[in-house]
Amino acid sequence: MPKKMVHLVFPQELIKEPAIYTMAKKYEVIPNIRRAKITETVGEVTLELEGTGENLDKAIKYLEKINIKVEPVVGDIVE
Repeated sequence: MPKKMVHLVFPQELIKEPAIYTMAKKYEVIPNIRRAKITETVGEVTLELEGTGENLDKAIKYLEKINIKVEPVVGDIVE
């Protein structure tokens, strides 16, 4: 199954929301948190996502739609 590595930056109002869980359930992708840094004002997560190519694209679009900044991690390999 294809994988994507992304870096997420959460705005302050979404830090306490279960956005990764919701995205994973809604689009049937498997998240693997590789690194996270959460403060009172910002949340940053490096996340590996696994799923079908179509579901990965939909999951990323969902995160962007709810105002989470999604950046590809350099060296991203899609199998």
